[in-house]
Amino acid sequence: MAKKLPEINSSSTADIAFLLLSFFLMTSNMEQNSGLQRRLPPMPDENQKVQNQQINRRNIIVVKINSADRLMAGNEPIDVSQLKYKIKEFLVNASNDPKLPEKEKKAIEGFGDYMVSKGVISLQNDRGTSYQAYIAVQNEIVKAIDELRDEFARVNFNRPYASLDEEQQKIVREAIPQNISEAEPKDVSKR
Repeated sequence: MAKKLPEINSSSTADIAFLLLSFFLMTSNMEQNSGLQRRLPPMPDENQKVQNQQINRRNIIVVKINSADRLMAGNEPIDVSQLKYKIKEFLVNASNDPKLPEKEKKAIEGFGDYMVSKGVISLQNDRGTSYQAYIAVQNEIVKAIDELRDEFARVNFNRPYASLDEEQQKIVREAIPQNISEAEPKDVSKR
């Protein structure tokens, strides 16, 4: 007669599996989708009258991306790697060039008077523009503004922008505003 093998007690196997699953869910990082960080303007009051705001042409640089992912900044073709420098040159206007944006004296609370650029970056793209090209252009524009803010922070606070407290960061944001206007995509190929 054959000897009977003892059975393994499996009553706690489900509990152990549940604990392991819970442990891995709590300790692992789920992939997070990253996107563009933009703060939308507040909704206007329903009773507010619409004002026709005229912006001086010299205060706008138009950045266009066509369906072939070719880039134009101003009136000249440009490579994405050069866009950051073009945007910085446009916003700083160090030589007060009459073709670049004008500056206005602004009283910044906690800092004093500062000549702030009125420059606006107008981004226009074609419906056929690839997402990769669109993101690359967005990154270069934001990188240019971030570098200008970092330079301002280092000159005035002796620290990079990221290490400033909230009040100092607010001062930097007022001195170096991020004015980006995005037009609705157009289908240029039908023209």
